[in-house]
Order: sequence, then C-alpha cells, then structure tokens
Amino acid sequence: MAAQVEVVLPCLDEAAALPAVVRSVIEDVGCPALVVDNGSTDGSPDIAEECGARVVREPARGYGAAVHTGLLHATAEIVCVLDADGSVDPGALPALIAPLHEGTCDLAVGRRVPTERAAMPWHARAGNAVLASMLRRRGVPVRDLAPVRVGRRAQLLELGVCDRAFGYPLELLLRAGRAGWRVCELPVRYRPRAAGTESKVSGSVAGTARALRDMIGVLR
Repeated sequence: MAAQVEVVLPCLDEAAALPAVVRSVIEDVGCPALVVDNGSTDGSPDIAEECGARVVREPARGYGAAVHTGLLHATAEIVCVLDADGSVDPGALPALIAPLHEGTCDLAVGRRVPTERAAMPWHARAGNAVLASMLRRRGVPVRDLAPVRVGRRAQLLELGVCDRAFGYPLELLLRAGRAGWRVCELPVRYRPRAAGTESKVSGSVAGTARALRDMIGVLR
C-alpha cells in the first residue's frame, strides 16, 4: 500500500495532535505522511518531521490552498486527505482506500459519525446538513462534507478545483458529480479533536459562518 498511497495532512497549529496522527499513518496504515503546513506558529512543521512526515509549506492561508499544494507535491497514485487534528483515526483509511483499489469508485469520502455530541457542535451539524442536502439535489449522493477523502491524484488535479478556502470540499464534490464520478460514502468515527488544538471551522459559530460563506459562494 505504501508505494501506491500517500496521506496528505493539511495543518495549521496542530502540534498537540500531530505525533499520534503522523505515527498512525506511517505505522498503522503503512503509508507515507505529507504534512502541508499553512502558517503554523506552534512548531508543527518541526514536530511533523521529527515524527517521520515529509513537510511542505503553503504560505497562502486557506484549507483549499493547503490541500491543493499537497496534491501537487504528492507522488503516489492514490491520495488520502485527512485532517491533522486527530478527530478521525487514520485507521479508518484502509476501508476508504479499498474501493479505489477495487475499481468500484472514483472518490471515497468519510461520513462523520460523532462518538459524542461535543465532537460536532450544533452549528456545525446544521451547516453541514444544509450543504449536504444541496449536494444531493445536484446528484451527489453524500450526507456529509467530510474532511476525509480518497481519490487518484491525477484525476483530482484534473477536476480543476479553484476554491482555496473552506469551499474546497464542496467544490470538489460538485465537480466530481458533474464529471460523472462514482462517489461512495462510508462511515468514519468522528471524535473530539486532540486537546490543545482548536478548530478553524466548527470551533465557533463565527468559524462555521465563514466556512458556510465560502461554500455558498461555490454554489452560486
């Protein structure tokens, strides 16, 4: 698996979570980890390297910018994108990678199943439900705009996703749907992010509002 799959970890101040996440990717999943640092000030790049990850830097702030840079620098045929905050165990990745290896889907995404209510605040649940409903009306069979995605690197780049902020996951799914991709959604356990880290989206109502603004802009 390691020669064909690489895990991209967009990262902004995730020092507290990185050791466990990176080591799990490398040791448990058996894949190389590529951390894309998006301007951390807490030493995240050094910690990631110490744990065995390859690190690249994307100075332009934005989730989409970090993911896009990860795709450009990845070398494997299949790329997994996973948040670096510890909210999803990398051990969930093999189940999402399998449909790509089997040729039964073009894009595998994780549907978050919170392990406790605190893992996904009410405002994040509400915003996610609205946007997922909009996607289903456009023919994309998902119930979550999950931060876990697996696809072939070349095809992902060919989609030409333009958003470089929080609208990236939504635009990716929209473009995949329009391109006729087979999208499969599998459940992944979603737990509270690692202590000492802070969500840029669901951590506050304001953060969720910013993400919704970016995503609604993609739908227009």
